Amino acid sequence: MSAPDAITRAPVLILLGPPGAGKGTQARMLESRFHLKQLATGDMLRAAVAAGTEAGRAAQSVMEAGGLVSDDIVVAILRDALDAPDAAAGVVLDGFPRTEAQAAALDALLAERGRQVDAAIALEVDDAEMVGRISGRFTCAACGEGYHDTNKPPAREGVCDNCGATEFSRRADDNAETVRARLEAYHEQTAPLIAHYARLGTLERVDAMASIDAVATALARITERARS
Repeated sequence: MSAPDAITRAPVLILLGPPGAGKGTQARMLESRFHLKQLATGDMLRAAVAAGTEAGRAAQSVMEAGGLVSDDIVVAILRDALDAPDAAAGVVLDGFPRTEAQAAALDALLAERGRQVDAAIALEVDDAEMVGRISGRFTCAACGEGYHDTNKPPAREGVCDNCGATEFSRRADDNAETVRARLEAYHEQTAPLIAHYARLGTLERVDAMASIDAVATALARITERARS
């Protein structure tokens, strides 16, 4: 990866979208193009546990007991991630916030650092089409790179483009009935977030049913504005 371009701001971007909208794929593309750090909730939790940070130890205790990690712990882990050297060029949040309470906690955390959310990007989808999109997806078992039966197959059948592995996996809950329920839950949870960021003037909308490249182009334009 080449050195980051000179920038005047280190933006904070949020990707909002239901399962299968392409948040992970697009976040990785932004990370590569603009040297932003992708902060995915699950990845942050695992990294904090592996590093043995104070917040990571707290999260591990909760998870080992079969509980849900609290917002306070997630925010503490996010605080560490925002202050890490690899986040110096900016961050793109994938999977957080999910609720109004989490959005308020994020706003407060950023305010402590004289920062704010520069763009909350809603990846908008058609629910009926999303059922087919999600049921066809699979990932590389080695590196986690995402694929789809028709929309994004590996360049070589059975071989991961990213790492060359040949083992892939599908989520057991990627079936039509479960996907519909997850989409419904997403809309219920996220509608208040859409309103929250619209009030703040930071909401952006992108048609996530477009091609991966078209979505990436739209996100790049938003990122360029946020960096200026």
